[in-house]
Amino acid sequence: MSRIQLITFDLDDTFWDIKSTIINAEMNSRKWSEDRIGEKIEWGTFEDFMQIRGGLVKEDPSLEYDLGMLRKKTIAHHTKKFFKDTKDLNEFIEDAYNFFLEERHKVTFYDDVLSVLEKLSSEYMLGVLTNGNADVNKLGIGHLFDFSISSMDVKSNKPDKGHFVKARELSKVDFRDTLHVGDHPVNDVLGARDLGINTMWFNLNNLNWEVDKKPPIQFNRWSQFINLVESTYGS
Repeated sequence: MSRIQLITFDLDDTFWDIKSTIINAEMNSRKWSEDRIGEKIEWGTFEDFMQIRGGLVKEDPSLEYDLGMLRKKTIAHHTKKFFKDTKDLNEFIEDAYNFFLEERHKVTFYDDVLSVLEKLSSEYMLGVLTNGNADVNKLGIGHLFDFSISSMDVKSNKPDKGHFVKARELSKVDFRDTLHVGDHPVNDVLGARDLGINTMWFNLNNLNWEVDKKPPIQFNRWSQFINLVESTYGS
């Protein structure tokens, strides 16, 4: 019998590639905004984009985990000059944000993710721990999970302990009987391991483990995952 009762998962770059997803969402959202306003918008470079976001977070540190509000303030930064009426601007920001969010959920799952989750959901308690704003219900996979915890729920980002402690609170499963799986060496692996949680590293690109001298159990294809869990923790 497996000694693992709960398996928690990261989302972005664990179940799908986030870079291509966000680039597509960003480009489509910019076109939507320009079509709606009827003007070309000076978006600037990627460096400009990140500098704007960094400045907003410096002004309001809660935006570090409130990605929705950060997105809305970024939209406002680029578009407020086109609106004389605050009500019209706020309405536009909400519509633009909702369009972006819809585009952000157009993901392409890595091979075997869905079939693996289907099988696991009948054998284990499953949870999501994400620093992002993807919603498993919008993705059509919410029924496979017992809970989903975002940074907004705990007002912090992994590797801080908030997500992990909340998962223990919701599941009533001890850390020693929990397995956390994710792509990020620090946010996922170290964050969980430092609390005594079992970990596996989804290492799609076969990177070297350079964080410390204790490399975690790792895999690079989801087809390997169930056998790896069973061979490591029992079935």
